[in-house]
Amino acid sequence: MKNDVNIQRRKLLKFAAVSAAALATFPSLINAKTMRVSNQASLDFNPDIEISLTGEVRDVSVLKGPKTRVWKIIGKVLKGNKSAITNEESYLAPTIRLHKGQKVRIYLKNELPSATILHWHGLHVPSKMDGNPMYAIDNGETFVYEFEILNRAGTYWYHAHTHGLTAKHVYSGLAGFFIVSDNEEQALNLPNEEFDVPLVIQDRSFTQQNQLKYGGGMMMRMHGFQGEEIMVNGTPDFQLPVATRAYRLRLLNGSNSRIYKLAWDDGTPFKIIATDGGLLEHPETLPYITLAPAERREIWVDFSDKKVGTEMTLRSLEFSSGGMGMMGGGMRGRGMMGGMGRRGMMGGMGKEQSQLGENFTVLKVRVSKKVSSHDVLPKRLSKITALRLADAENPQSPRRITLSMRHMSALLNGRSYKMNDIRKDEIIPLNSLQVIEFDNGFHGMGGGMMGMGMPHPMHLHGEQFQVIKREVKNKSGKEYTSVSKGFLDKGWKDTVLVMPGEKVTILKPFNDFTGLFMYHCHNLEHEDMGMMRDLLVK
Repeated sequence: MKNDVNIQRRKLLKFAAVSAAALATFPSLINAKTMRVSNQASLDFNPDIEISLTGEVRDVSVLKGPKTRVWKIIGKVLKGNKSAITNEESYLAPTIRLHKGQKVRIYLKNELPSATILHWHGLHVPSKMDGNPMYAIDNGETFVYEFEILNRAGTYWYHAHTHGLTAKHVYSGLAGFFIVSDNEEQALNLPNEEFDVPLVIQDRSFTQQNQLKYGGGMMMRMHGFQGEEIMVNGTPDFQLPVATRAYRLRLLNGSNSRIYKLAWDDGTPFKIIATDGGLLEHPETLPYITLAPAERREIWVDFSDKKVGTEMTLRSLEFSSGGMGMMGGGMRGRGMMGGMGRRGMMGGMGKEQSQLGENFTVLKVRVSKKVSSHDVLPKRLSKITALRLADAENPQSPRRITLSMRHMSALLNGRSYKMNDIRKDEIIPLNSLQVIEFDNGFHGMGGGMMGMGMPHPMHLHGEQFQVIKREVKNKSGKEYTSVSKGFLDKGWKDTVLVMPGEKVTILKPFNDFTGLFMYHCHNLEHEDMGMMRDLLVK
């Protein structure tokens, strides 16, 4: 990192002025440094579990040959169940497993050469505990998180959220699973322990010396980084050995910008049991899964009818990606069209690839053991109360958020991110239900840049939401139709993919907590370019 960039960013964090609206409600926000330093462990908070997370520079084995230098988070349970933390051997941050209702205190210690902060993606926590960039801590400092697990069982995750540096920090290793259980889920007797497998899919590029390679200038930022290697759980050429029984596979798209169109090579449909916010009411069947950055799906896969030695391949199929495909950054690794050797040149395609999402291998499954099991997929998984448009504060006047890429900027309602720059239409009443529209060119050019539309995975911090409607300007558009059968909008969500020419309407609760909660594109390069704003709940 360049020193002048760090100095400039630190000054912004320490001395950013707040808007009149924010200051009137939260006068303590006037100095981010004061907030950060005053954040000590609370005497009246009695945690069930205490965890230490320390960010530091480490060399880990990723590819054959020299080790790769990464930014690694090391976890330790200070109080409570030691199995709540699993330190991964790869570059991934520790997997955290907690139960609904538990109170947790987490000490984030920064021993990295940059300021950082962690966001608990999908968790419903107080504003100050949510990982807003204004709370970023410098090297040698500690941030104390304290919150109760209010979420239902689900596959959540956590990642760095430093303004202007989120993409680089997540890419360097600052992200991990956060898995929540509850009594309703446990009563279903779904596959557990070694048969419950979290799988994070990411793309990375490496130098000949096995060091992470990230960059590409302004055009890379406009389109989003696309790595040359597919990594699953931090491992290339990932293979999952399974027994002849049912498995619960938790899929997370942890890539900076790459969208996946996941399908089994033999055409087996997916039995989906959960999405971003936990279990669905009933299992859903899809021919493929469209998985945007930050989205999660849990699938039930039964290998009981497979013979030992059977192999299945999970691939990402071709799809039309609009402007996303213009950048290049294509798969140069083993997965592209069956693989051509790491860092091969794709038959000379290089950066002149088509606008289609590429076809490549994500992972392989091999049936390696015969067991006797009688797993039954429950017909009913959970009870979900549907939000009602009639209960919203603004049923006839949705809050419209236009998504655009213009003049080398990424904008929301024509605005770029500024710390504590709260506008009137970004103030939300506490304990209200809001109708929100994400407009990606439905009423105009929208997400286009020089006429090219781009998909935007939109994420809202705080409580989960429900998708109530998708509208497409041109339903025959190849971008939408090439991925639409892989959408799953049922249940609770925190991230939704909005395709070029599309408008997505959601119902979003704002309960329990006042303060600043972010909304942004989860193409992390777009986020770092300013496609991020704050909502003030008061």
